[in-house]
Amino acid sequence: MQTTSLALHTDKYQINMMYAHWVNGTHKRKAVFEAYFRKLPFGNGYAVFAGLERIVNYISQLRFTMDDIKFLSKQEENYDPVFLEELLQFSFQGTIHSMKEGAIVFPDEPLIRVEGSIMETQLVETAILNFMNYQTLIATKASRIKQVAQQDTLLEFGTRRAQEADAAIWGARASYVAGFHATSNMLAGERFGIPTAGTHAHSWVQSFMSEQEAFDVYAKVLPDQVTLLVDTFDTLNSGVPHAIKTAKKLESQGKKMNAIRLDSGDLAYLSIQARQMLDEAGLDYVKIVASNDLDENTIFNLKAQGARIDTWGVGTQLITASDQPSLGGVYKLVEREVDGAMLPTIKISANPEKVSTPGKKEVFRIIDPKHGKAIADYICYPDEEQPLQGGPLKLFNPLHPYLKKTVTRYEAVNMLEPIFVNGRKVYELPNLDEIRAYHREQMDLFWPEYQRKLNPEIYRVNISPAAWNMKQKLIAEHVKSTEE
Repeated sequence: MQTTSLALHTDKYQINMMYAHWVNGTHKRKAVFEAYFRKLPFGNGYAVFAGLERIVNYISQLRFTMDDIKFLSKQEENYDPVFLEELLQFSFQGTIHSMKEGAIVFPDEPLIRVEGSIMETQLVETAILNFMNYQTLIATKASRIKQVAQQDTLLEFGTRRAQEADAAIWGARASYVAGFHATSNMLAGERFGIPTAGTHAHSWVQSFMSEQEAFDVYAKVLPDQVTLLVDTFDTLNSGVPHAIKTAKKLESQGKKMNAIRLDSGDLAYLSIQARQMLDEAGLDYVKIVASNDLDENTIFNLKAQGARIDTWGVGTQLITASDQPSLGGVYKLVEREVDGAMLPTIKISANPEKVSTPGKKEVFRIIDPKHGKAIADYICYPDEEQPLQGGPLKLFNPLHPYLKKTVTRYEAVNMLEPIFVNGRKVYELPNLDEIRAYHREQMDLFWPEYQRKLNPEIYRVNISPAAWNMKQKLIAEHVKSTEE
């Protein structure tokens, strides 16, 4: 029987490492992990953090069931029954800090920090990355589309092409966080309060003797919600003329048709011609909706061609993030307990970009008070006085240290919020409207150069001199140990 618990929503090596620590007697040692990504998706200038609500719910309900324990007892590792009995009593007792949903985020800065015993911090890795990676990816894709669509209405239409139900539902939510206006997914609407929107399918038109009859019946049943799909047979010679006749019948009843929808063909040409036909019929209030494998690139090109489209239904390309189907977020150990003291630790790699920055860290957004815009993100240790003291702040690029800048007048905003403290949830989850408002505030902090779709300006993410020196120290110690 399939368990409803998410405790086993993890990789097997997590359980094996937990077991090995338990056998070794090191399972209660303290550890600090940080989750982050190394490279911005889609060649974008920023990413949009999402997934926190699901992470909070996961941690709050994290328990092993009897079914989980029965399954584990059948594994080839032959786990000690005493270990399994301890799992049955498990609940998360650690501390988690996180970015707020809707935050604008960048590579190599902690989005989530997890502190606790090595056993519990190891267990939650897979699920946290799963929720963070997918929803952050979709929210970022949605934000790119929003930047191109500007003030147009955006509808999420991706359910039938999503990788199963969870992806459809949480992808719809991530899209809404980043500025989409509605979803076609009714379950997402019920669960999260997202506005829902939909028209009708080609099969509706095909099920009647004529296209005109299909339009008229639909308008009769839903006279206040009439959007007609006009490309079943011939968009300009059949669909639009029939839609105009239906709109005129609605006008005679004191009603107004909302829109027509284009789902195939040359959307730029068809929308221009349809707009002209509607206007000449006195239906300038009727909007034009377009769908058909849209993304930020096709919308950008359609706008450049003068397309007269008011609303965009975006599905497959958004919900699957088809041009980059993974964020690539990682979860790295940065601090561990040794003889009762917490010591920074580093991951060394032959790939320089994979060398981690050791130690538990905070992320501050440095804001120019004159313009109200972000200057840089500053990563430092919790016990460092700056930037909270407000003194001169030295910013340098960790990959290119010769690129330096000192700022003296700034505001420093701590981006990591406490979510759980010693197992107790201390963070009140905001509603979606509050998250969307926070996201808009975040977007307003950044100059347009960082937000543009093509060749965005690179935003500065800096680490403090103390963090930089610790990183160089541990690298040097590793090099020395390998030479001896």
